[in-house]
Amino acid sequence: MMEGFIETARAAYVIARRDFTAIIFSKSFFFFLLGPLFPLGIGVFAGGLGSQVSKDIDRPVIGVALTAEQSEQLLEAKKKLSASLGDEAIPDLLLLPDVAPDATNIKDQLDSAQKPLTAIISGSLEAPLLTGSERDVKRWQGRTALLAETALSGTQSIPVKTDYVASTDSSDRRTQLATAQGGQVILILLTMILAGMVLSNLVEEKTNKIIEILAAAIPMDAIFLGKLFAMLGMALVGITVWSTLGFIAVAAIGGGLPALAAPAVGWPIFCILLVLYFSMAYLLLGSLFLGIGAMATTVREVQTLSMPVTMGQLLVFFLAALTVTKLGEPIEWFAVAFPFSSPFAMIARAAQMDNIWQHGLALIWQGIFTLIIIRFSVMLFRRNVMKSGQSARKKGLWKRVRGR
Repeated sequence: MMEGFIETARAAYVIARRDFTAIIFSKSFFFFLLGPLFPLGIGVFAGGLGSQVSKDIDRPVIGVALTAEQSEQLLEAKKKLSASLGDEAIPDLLLLPDVAPDATNIKDQLDSAQKPLTAIISGSLEAPLLTGSERDVKRWQGRTALLAETALSGTQSIPVKTDYVASTDSSDRRTQLATAQGGQVILILLTMILAGMVLSNLVEEKTNKIIEILAAAIPMDAIFLGKLFAMLGMALVGITVWSTLGFIAVAAIGGGLPALAAPAVGWPIFCILLVLYFSMAYLLLGSLFLGIGAMATTVREVQTLSMPVTMGQLLVFFLAALTVTKLGEPIEWFAVAFPFSSPFAMIARAAQMDNIWQHGLALIWQGIFTLIIIRFSVMLFRRNVMKSGQSARKKGLWKRVRGR
């Protein structure tokens, strides 16, 4: 019995040493060590990102249509209050020197200023008039009174008159930002849930040698493209089924869908672009997974290498989400041009900008980059898989020559 135990322990030690050595010295072990850092970093970054985006969305800009002297007094009052209460407590002020304090077209200035305005202060510091949407006016009416009181260096409270408008460019932009963020969240969730099926399908066929049989009959580029679009078609069918069941459930419960502002391009075009950008995000990530499947030789390596790609996709999504409030800035242009973040950045543009031509250019660019990745994946597959049989024959021939 003791001898049997010793033999079992020895065999277990050999297996443990073999697996341990194979993992430690594998090229994927480094990514495995870095793996836990990705969720931690993403969690910290996501918290800061959500706070920053929320600040950017709600950061108000109030126009000032007062006399030059009173405008300067109001700016000085803002500096004093910002120093004591903080910049976030006091709205930004934009002087409107071309607008008279008693102008009758104050409402028209809300959308014609050099940047979107939340409201406009007009009249005088003794009797200020705050013009804007009802939500914005009620939110900043008290701070406007505080600014006027500080500017006049008085202790008497100053009543602020209000003039409501149906909506402003600033309020429309804020509600469209919610639509943009919703579109981005839908894209990332669907892409991450469904794109992994491409990898599992390729690994299964590599294990069963089916892929090598197919490669002997048709070009590898056609095989990879066929696999990508077949899996995309299956994903779209799944999305259709889930959406249908979701609408049926909402209609049956009677809760109703959350109200979102109409995107700048309109709901029909926005929904079409949502499908197109999901398709491009799926093809981009799927083609990258095909490249991973071409490099990996075992299922273990595939799983280890795919994790950094998935976490990298989250970082790309956070990049696009960060630029929602920064249209036209360099970082937003980078998110638009970078292929993997381009679908998420462009769906946000569709919610906030009404020009259609830019989406055609973006889709073409994303399609070209998808073909480039597929081509590179095919090269890797041919190098790592398709020449294995030829390499084995060469090694066998070399051994026979050495033996002779």
